Amino acid sequence: MSRAQEDDVDRLIAAWRRERPDMDVSPMQVLSRVTRLALHLDRARKQAFADHDLESSEFDVLSALRRAGKPYQLSPGQLVQETLVTSGTMTNRVDRLVGKGLVERLPDPADRRGVQVRLTAHGRVAVDGAIDSLLEHEHELLDGLSADEAKALADALRTLSRPFDH
Repeated sequence: MSRAQEDDVDRLIAAWRRERPDMDVSPMQVLSRVTRLALHLDRARKQAFADHDLESSEFDVLSALRRAGKPYQLSPGQLVQETLVTSGTMTNRVDRLVGKGLVERLPDPADRRGVQVRLTAHGRVAVDGAIDSLLEHEHELLDGLSADEAKALADALRTLSRPFDH
């Protein structure tokens, strides 16, 4: 590999190999790059959401409702399952989103004590705009890969992450 093709991780690995030749630093070839890419993706996500006056946590709730399909509503328990947060955290998130006019609470017709959380028209515009912006940023991040390279990378990352999904 030429010096022009080297990245920061190559230099970091070379330094570790020089200083600790007894260590196998090969995992850093992948995982240090994943970490750095995650930082870039996190910045892109924050910017995409901020452009639509949303926090990442708010986007998670809105996108769960949007993906649910018409009428874009779920119970708080279903939202907890979709977003992997506690019920108390979900209550706070829904309260904030109600305050911003992005969701509304409705009585659950199947359970008089329950509620449903529904995406408002304003919430749908916000989440659709945010996902459009996010995907624009994500396409830019992957711009250096061919379609085949992107698919191969997605397949490899799926294999790597699958044990952690449950």
